[in-house]
Amino acid sequence: MKGNDSEKEMIRSLAEKTAKKVIQPRVREIEETKEVPKDLIEEFGRQGFLSLLLPEEYGGTNGNITSLCLVVEEIAKVCGSSSMLILSQGIGTLPILLGGSESQKETLFAKISEKNSLTAFALREFEFPSMPLYINTIAKKEGKNYLINGKKCFVTNGSIAQIYSVFAKTDPERGEEGISAFFVEDGARGLRFGERDEKLGMKGSVITDIIFENCLIPQENLLGEEGSGWKNAMVTINMSRPAIGAQAVGIAQGALDYAIKYTGERMQFNQPISSFQAVRFMIADMATQIETARTLVYQAASQIDEKIENTEKISAIAKIFATNSAMKVTTDAVQLLGGYGYIKDYPVERMMRDAKVTQIFGEANQSLRFIVSNCLLKDYGIID
Repeated sequence: MKGNDSEKEMIRSLAEKTAKKVIQPRVREIEETKEVPKDLIEEFGRQGFLSLLLPEEYGGTNGNITSLCLVVEEIAKVCGSSSMLILSQGIGTLPILLGGSESQKETLFAKISEKNSLTAFALREFEFPSMPLYINTIAKKEGKNYLINGKKCFVTNGSIAQIYSVFAKTDPERGEEGISAFFVEDGARGLRFGERDEKLGMKGSVITDIIFENCLIPQENLLGEEGSGWKNAMVTINMSRPAIGAQAVGIAQGALDYAIKYTGERMQFNQPISSFQAVRFMIADMATQIETARTLVYQAASQIDEKIENTEKISAIAKIFATNSAMKVTTDAVQLLGGYGYIKDYPVERMMRDAKVTQIFGEANQSLRFIVSNCLLKDYGIID
């Protein structure tokens, strides 16, 4: 899917119908069981949502970041957890798309498109503040294999994915140039998972630690050349920011839609509360934030898809604004519902909880502000 408006509308419409007809009736089930049911994952596979970024020759839909954003936004309107699974699938697939050989792509992408294999992105560690110095996972060459030792945290789709994009040091003395990317398949010797993390929101999204204890993988699992992993990871993260922003936009839009419906039906003093100026102004402000965030998100996605250079600033701005807006909009939606907004029978409290993590995962918004300011200072020649 490359730039054609009719194709974009087709995939958006498909995601919207799937969200309303297939996912929405099962949101409570997802919250209570704390996982997306396997039959829903299979449905995502049939709709092509698990292979959005794969080229057609590998069984994908030949999509791009914009198409991923469209699907994630529509599904996030009704279920943050389901959108997180699809978003994480895209992020976990990107390192293979960026660094994989033709034979690796042929093998792994067939598993994704034909068997609905899930992927996961395993970069973060407990002391990892976006610097290569803090990656402590080591991959040591042993004959025709690698032995991986270390631990990754906050891995979305951890323990349920079949393919993991993993980043480890192959030459600890070389900093970022000593980091390499690998794919590790479920069932590899020495691969273990921690307990599922209990979370404030996104209850149906599975997040675990990954533990590598002399994890044995063949040398053919190296993605690209040794030392190219850090660049692969940073490009992946940059490309994923608009999709996280799209998730935030979807959650916020879902909350606004519900709040408008509620305020149009809730009566006070013999009139709907939507007739009150204070309520109307809140609704207008919420819509303004959402539309601005949506514009930024798709502007960033478009620039990445068009391979425009130096998209770090716009992608960071889009993620910051969209996720902060989602937190504000969902909180206001709870306020508009009054006491009912705080009750689990109504969806806005779930949306508020789900919105919070969008400000944190990927990269925390505070870290992204540093990236934005760094780009600006470089533009003005103040720093190199």
